[in-house]
Amino acid sequence: MSALLILVVSCALFVIAYIFYGAWLAKQWGVDVNRKTPAHTMTDGVDYVPARAPVLLGHHFASIAGAGPINGPILAAVFGWVPVLLWVVVGGIFFGAVHDFASLFASIRHGGRSIGQVILANIGKQGKKLFLIFAWLTLMLVVAAFADIVASTFNGFTAEGQPNPANGSTAMASVLFLVLSVLFGFSVYRRNAPLGVASAIGVALLVCCIAIGIAFPIYLTKTAWLGLIFIYIYVASITPVWILLQPRDYLNSFLLYGTIIAAVIGILFTNPTMNLPAFTGFNVGGSWLFPMLFITVACGAISGFHSLVGSGTTAKQLNNEKDARIIGYGGMLIECVLAVISLIAVGALFANGAMPQGTPPIIFANGIAQFTAVLGVPSNIAFTVVTLAISAFALTSLDTATRLARYIFQEYFTGDEGAAKEVTGARKLLTNTHFATLICVVCGGLLAVGGYQNIWPLFGSANQLLAGLALLAAAVWLGNIGKNNKMFYIPMLFMLVATLTALALTFNKNLGLLAAGTGVIYKEGLQCLFAALLFILAVVLSIQGFKVLFGKKKAQAEEAA
Repeated sequence: MSALLILVVSCALFVIAYIFYGAWLAKQWGVDVNRKTPAHTMTDGVDYVPARAPVLLGHHFASIAGAGPINGPILAAVFGWVPVLLWVVVGGIFFGAVHDFASLFASIRHGGRSIGQVILANIGKQGKKLFLIFAWLTLMLVVAAFADIVASTFNGFTAEGQPNPANGSTAMASVLFLVLSVLFGFSVYRRNAPLGVASAIGVALLVCCIAIGIAFPIYLTKTAWLGLIFIYIYVASITPVWILLQPRDYLNSFLLYGTIIAAVIGILFTNPTMNLPAFTGFNVGGSWLFPMLFITVACGAISGFHSLVGSGTTAKQLNNEKDARIIGYGGMLIECVLAVISLIAVGALFANGAMPQGTPPIIFANGIAQFTAVLGVPSNIAFTVVTLAISAFALTSLDTATRLARYIFQEYFTGDEGAAKEVTGARKLLTNTHFATLICVVCGGLLAVGGYQNIWPLFGSANQLLAGLALLAAAVWLGNIGKNNKMFYIPMLFMLVATLTALALTFNKNLGLLAAGTGVIYKEGLQCLFAALLFILAVVLSIQGFKVLFGKKKAQAEEAA
């Protein structure tokens, strides 16, 4: 099968969906270009800061992308390229992009607060508390995992103790990115430099950072990097978004945009063949296509983490409601393009009936290096740049996740007041920005060094459960204010059923290992416990939401249409 045909048809469908379906959703939900967003009504210069659409799209895309749309499709390719492609295209258009757009829009109509606040206003207090606890624990897992991943990527030494130039170069370039980001933010927001001129200079300096990183690598141990990373994410979580978060993510997004463009051009000229089988079966290696395909692809089609980003950092920076469509719906479709390219990479490298060797990021980097070779780009340079891009986005997702965890921690303890300045007593300390950030960083750090891998296999299910609950919250809110919410029914029910099925299968598998004496309490036992808790949470919240959604219980929304 022609990879070029797959890419062209997929991109055409994404463009058509954005133009027509995205516009229809905006009209159905009542997006109002004249209504002031929380970035203007609640401006504080730290979290609530209006951002221009291109800058905010860069931040949002960099935060939601990470390694998800690369890892997911490549891992799910064991089922064949057809089911993965169908889910990325159909799921991206009707599930993921709708989910991201709705989460962002619902948040800006609830003061830029999280989906938990949407649940409070439309389902009830208990639902909000359960959701926030679950979301915070999920983010702690993200912080621990991504800190470990980034530290491993920066680790300047091999297992044998020899210098690792590739990792050292990535670390040096990443450090230089941070300095460049602060300069960019200061120039644009304090010196009013034209965005176009600043962007051109910023991208040029970005290339210089990469060149310097390749020439002068840093060699520090993984342990040292892990400590520095946790110091960094503490600072990144409390500093004003305009000075680091916005500009760094915006500039980093050019890395991924460039990678996507280079890959598209490479595929255009090479037109690789999809050597991967179209379909391998409904049960591969003991994993069933349903539900595992829909859990594994994750960010390539739909991801609950996106709802936390959209209703966390992005909603607080949205300049105008009209920007929600390009950032929420459009940002997800760009990620879908990346997922299709990832699928093409593994499909083209598949040979002799076997999947290519290496981790998904390595497979992706090798694939892009092969595609861009026709452009005259040396394979080692292409591989290094792509690896650097993946590492940069992992770091972006890490500091965004930390900031989101801080938001949610504060929101939980503000209670119904809705603002930290209105609380008293012990909650005054718990909602303090510095204290809440410290709690999140310390907990994430303890989990990183204490064995987060023991429960990491449940992250996929937890992430997709977040997506189902976010869809439920948006559907209930729109129904309460008299707007069309029928487009949520199938995606919401499908994701909840897929998640519950995956959790049940995981629980059954690990319980069987424990019963047979081949499992251990701190691994399979913990997974059983968390799988059961997640299952109960999903059922309780779903029942509460369905009562409101289908008219058995009346809830009043805080905001009118």
